[in-house]
Amino acid sequence: MVVLGGVTRLTGSGLSMVNWKPLSGVLPPLSQAAWDREFAHYQESPEYVYVNKGMTLDGFKSIFWFEYAHRLLGRLIGVAFLLPFLYFLLRRRIEPSLAPKLVTMFVLGGLQGLLGWYMVKSGLIDNPHVSQYRLAAHLGLAILIYAFMLWTALGILHRGNEASAPTVGRIPLLTTILAAAVFVTIMSGAFVAGLKAGFTYNTFPLMAGKLVPDGLWSMTPAYLNFFENVTTVQFTHRVLAVATFSGVIALWFVAQRTGLTRGQRLWLHGTALAAIAQVALGISTLVLRVPTPLAALHQAGAMVLLTVFLGLVYEMRYPIRSS
Repeated sequence: MVVLGGVTRLTGSGLSMVNWKPLSGVLPPLSQAAWDREFAHYQESPEYVYVNKGMTLDGFKSIFWFEYAHRLLGRLIGVAFLLPFLYFLLRRRIEPSLAPKLVTMFVLGGLQGLLGWYMVKSGLIDNPHVSQYRLAAHLGLAILIYAFMLWTALGILHRGNEASAPTVGRIPLLTTILAAAVFVTIMSGAFVAGLKAGFTYNTFPLMAGKLVPDGLWSMTPAYLNFFENVTTVQFTHRVLAVATFSGVIALWFVAQRTGLTRGQRLWLHGTALAAIAQVALGISTLVLRVPTPLAALHQAGAMVLLTVFLGLVYEMRYPIRSS
């Protein structure tokens, strides 16, 4: 779902559906007349007027399907979650301690749909670009929902198999800090996407021939540069990515000298491999000027890195007896 949302963004498809119909909007246009009506609505939008003026119906269909698939998948996820939940709840197969977590997941999923429409609306008023703040909020909530689901699942899978003594030392704390750094780096990437900052300074490691480019603090107040200044936003994402990557590699070397379980060691190797792949994808995406396949892989790589890090954090806190 997250990766499809990224592809929708990368292909400029996010503003193709100008109406939000949670129930009746499940079916796409099924006739020529329906397509004509949908296209007519789009032709009234700022994106068509200022960006895609003269687009044909076939061109409209090419962007419509990405946004439609993204919204449809969201609905399908809701149904795939709700129906089994109600079935197991009525049959009393869900533990009392787990039910509130599942309800929270479903509610957050519904709120995510509302937040997605709130984001799209920002590009339907006068400026055909969605707010980078709303884009970051939409991605951030998606990641938090995913992390909550994954953490809950790990708790269920590990139940009854925890080791008698947790891992000692500072390794669990370091893994938690780095997992948070991964999340912050992903959020900074949302602002890169929102401002299309990846299309500027397409060299690495230098930006306009310098390690620290000019114009980082051209906006006042200063904090706005981190969210609205294209130069600062890309520079910040680079710094966070390099710092997080360095931390991951350092953790890998340090943790080798501690008494890790087999499961912990496997998760640790996974984080190192995922971090290496993610940095390679990020640099490639930048220097090749953001080709859609590479950019989508870069976003997918971020989710993979976050996944293995959450697994590592859980395993460090609650090691299991066997792998």
